[in-house]
This record gives sequence, C-alpha cells and structure tokens, in this order.
Amino acid sequence: MMKKIAILGSTGSIGTQTLDVVRANGDIQVVGLGAGSNVDLMEQQIREFHPKFAAMESEEKASELRMRIRDLDVMVSCGMEGMLELACLPESEILVTAIVGMIGIRPTIAAMKAGKDIALANKETLVTAGHLIMPLSKECGVRILPVDSEHSAIFQCLNGENKKEIDKLLITASGGPFRGRKREELLHVTVEDALRHPNWSMGHKITIDSATLVNKGLEVMEAKWLFGVDLDRIQVVVQPQSIIHSMVQFRDGAVMAQMGTPDMKLPIQYALYYPERRFLAGDRLDFAKLREITFEEPDMETFRGLPMAMEASKRGGSVPTVFNAANERAVALFLARKIGFLDIYDVIAGAMEQHHRIEQPSLEEILAAEQETYEWIAAKYE
Repeated sequence: MMKKIAILGSTGSIGTQTLDVVRANGDIQVVGLGAGSNVDLMEQQIREFHPKFAAMESEEKASELRMRIRDLDVMVSCGMEGMLELACLPESEILVTAIVGMIGIRPTIAAMKAGKDIALANKETLVTAGHLIMPLSKECGVRILPVDSEHSAIFQCLNGENKKEIDKLLITASGGPFRGRKREELLHVTVEDALRHPNWSMGHKITIDSATLVNKGLEVMEAKWLFGVDLDRIQVVVQPQSIIHSMVQFRDGAVMAQMGTPDMKLPIQYALYYPERRFLAGDRLDFAKLREITFEEPDMETFRGLPMAMEASKRGGSVPTVFNAANERAVALFLARKIGFLDIYDVIAGAMEQHHRIEQPSLEEILAAEQETYEWIAAKYE
C-alpha cells in the first residue's frame, strides 16, 4: 500500500529530511509540495518525486517554477490559496506541516477539515491556536502526529499508556550553544556564535530559538495542548548530550524515557508510519562509549525565553500569539544584525506588556494579534 503525503515547507530542514525518509522507504508517494522561495531546490524535488501539485510563496516564484518545469505535468499555484489547495489535495492522507511561522495555521485547519492526518512540525499551530486545533482534531476524527523530537519522544513513551496516569512530562533541552554562560557573557555574542548548535542541525530561526531557550518555551506550550497536561506538570531538564529526547513520569513514580542519537529522521518516520516502526539507517547508541548522561536545571535568569513562554502560556488567550509573533520578529532583527542577542528578550517583553489580552481568540483575532505585534515592533525597532 502506497502512503500518500503532501509536504508544506518541502525545501526547509524538516521538509528535506522528510524527503530523505521517502527516498529510503519506497512506499510513500508525494502528491504535493509547498515551499517559500527556493525555486532551484523545488525544481529538483519535483523532478525526483513527481508530485501532481506544487505551491510557492509568491506569484513571481510560481511563474519561474512553471517555466522551469513546463516539460512536466504539474499544477503550480502560489500564496495562501496555493497552500490551502495543497493542504486539501484529495489524494493525500497526511499533511506534513514543516513550514516555520503562523502562516502554517490556516492550511493545517483546512487539511484537518478535509480529513487529513497532520504530521506536525509547525510549532506555531498549537502555541497560538491549540484551543481551536485540539477540539477540531476530535471533531474531524484526524490524528495529530508530532514530528518535533521532544513531542515524538513523549508520544512514544505514552504508547499503550493511559494519559490519565501521567504525573508529569519531562522535556529535555540541550541547553543550546551558550549553556553555562551568564548574562554579561552574552552581551556581545554574534549571529555566527548563536548559529553554532552543539547537537542538532536545524534552520536559522529554530537554532536562534534554541540559543535563547524560547524554543523550549514553545515546546512546553505545545506539549500542554498535545497531551492535555497542565503547565505546572511540565518540567524542562537540560540534558547536554541530547541522548534522552524527553520523558514521562507516571503517578506510580515510573519514568519512561525515549533515547537515541540526535536524528530528526526518526521522529519524522515514526509520524509517517505510526504505529509501525521501520528500519532507519544511521548511528546507534553505543552505551560502552557513552559512559554517562548528565542533567542540569535550566538557567531561567539568563535564558528568559523559557520563563517568559511559561508566563505567556499561563496568561493564555491571545498572549501566546504575541509571545510567538514578537519572538519571530526579534529573531529576524537579530539575524539582520539590527539588535543584540539579549535584546530579543526585551522585544518580546515589551510586546507582551502593551497587548490587550483576548480570552478565547478566533482564528481571525489570532492573526490580527500577530499583525498588531508586528506593527508595534516595526514602529519601535525598524
């Protein structure tokens, strides 16, 4: 049986690794691909995987792609319209949401309403719209299969277990490139320093989020919705070797951990074939060489991304959207060398402070809160 999938964000880090998994297995058919602006890579992917449908961010990129693949029978669309069409392709069973940013929410909702399972790698979907997404998945009878390594680890630990017996979730963090440093040591770090992640290979945005610990904050916010666990029962543990990908403690005191070498292809493949486990080529853990696995508490004073995310999640409503949107812009400003590393936290704090919270925001209100946050930051910093 061929599995049929569509990938939103096929030219990014998760998208290209999803295609590695497709390549290695031979029984997945890619029916649709969506990307931002990388026409070169999109053309290569189309020629290799023969999807029926492709979507690019802009009309300009879409027409360039159409020109390049005019010898092939592929429908090319663009913009939000193209992404929504990709999300709802009648042939596909699973939509892999590997796109970064809140732009992923609308296609995810559309795919669920069209009866597709979601292989979820887009953090923003649950962070900002968890209160809409989780009830919708039940209503539509579709599964949300986590692709993030930490959430996949928890998902694997809960396989066959009763969720009501969870005592707490233990989400692991590598600590990022600046683990162990204090605030004053981070005053003058460069973009290059922040992009040097010790264990994982990821896109620029997520690598910076890992350095600020915002990434871990977003994962905590996501886990709350994904597994229906209150914030005060989610704990972040720094595990510098990235061998334990996350753990679940049950009410009898038992702790289940999912371990492995840091390889994103494992959670991607697990989501695509769940509940089956397939062979996956790659390194295996060698416990004789490993010798030890160490743990630390996260430094919440230096790396304010985590406590600020917790605060945004506790306040709830539209506040997580503001936290997320402000971080997105702050990271872009840092990567453009317009602000310093520690200024990222100040941008987020300022945006959260000036926002008037909405209790149960609709999708329109979520997107409006994002827009207002962008405008506030542009007026102040750009």
